[in-house]
Amino acid sequence: MTTTAAGGVRRPVRVVLTGATGFVGSAVLRRLLDRSGPAAGVVVRALARTVPREAVERPDVHWQTADIAAPASLDGVARDADVLIHLASRVTGDAAACTAVNTRGTQALMDEARRRGVRRVVHLSTAAVYGPGPHRGIDVDETTPAPVSPASRSRLAAEEYALAAGAVVLRPGLVLGTGDRWVVPALAELLDRVPARWDGGRGLLSLVDVDDLARLIVALACGPGEVPPGIHHASHPVPVSNRDMMTRLADLGVLPTVVEDWPWRECLRRLGETSGQVSARQFALLAQDHWYRSERIWRAADCPEGAGPLTRLAASAVWYRAHLSS
Repeated sequence: MTTTAAGGVRRPVRVVLTGATGFVGSAVLRRLLDRSGPAAGVVVRALARTVPREAVERPDVHWQTADIAAPASLDGVARDADVLIHLASRVTGDAAACTAVNTRGTQALMDEARRRGVRRVVHLSTAAVYGPGPHRGIDVDETTPAPVSPASRSRLAAEEYALAAGAVVLRPGLVLGTGDRWVVPALAELLDRVPARWDGGRGLLSLVDVDDLARLIVALACGPGEVPPGIHHASHPVPVSNRDMMTRLADLGVLPTVVEDWPWRECLRRLGETSGQVSARQFALLAQDHWYRSERIWRAADCPEGAGPLTRLAASAVWYRAHLSS
């Protein structure tokens, strides 16, 4: 993507980034500040409720305080912007809290983008909007979303406001990598409560490494080609079996090795006999088929999907080991 000021002089592409301190957002910010590839010549306005002490200080990034749940704080955040990347979301909490951030906050932000004439919008949603599976290789619109949590319901509602603003809406599956405080920690808890291969580990999952997802987002936001508005799955195109994922994490010393195979009914029984944070519904999400066709968006963005999330786990193994032992 290029921009030209009056007189034919090229100027930097001005990007507004929400969620810049979060798991995905921090990876996207690093990619935006990389001087190679589609992010070359980019200036970032990074929004955060509180600017972190370790915030990057350089001429091509400006931190601005804003609260997605407070629409008045969003007035003017997209002034003179070319691109909006909306990654901020609330993934826990009751319906009112999730709606305030995910739905009403997105509505206010997209209204701001439309008023300011922002040319490109990339909005991060989640494959969790589909609700309970199993899901086996479905494409967008091949099943009706049926979210069950307040976070997922409010994020599904937010998609409509993003689409109205001309956004490319992304629904990734499970996101892995440095900073992941849900997927692998949940697997660790589940292995402690259900110490076996779950249903033989045959469940197929849509996974994506956070840095690969960041590459895709930046390619969509700043690449030379423009992808039309719409909803896309955004995982690595090749699904991964639960067994292969758990074996890889064990080989890296992140999770313990298990040798027994337990049928699914026995797994659920053992889960119910132990206490923990992960629910039976979340257990099924991690252990049974939940995979979605994702190859189209990588091609449309002209962004190679890479070797895959299992290969990429080596780079985050040290972080996972430290996080799980703390």
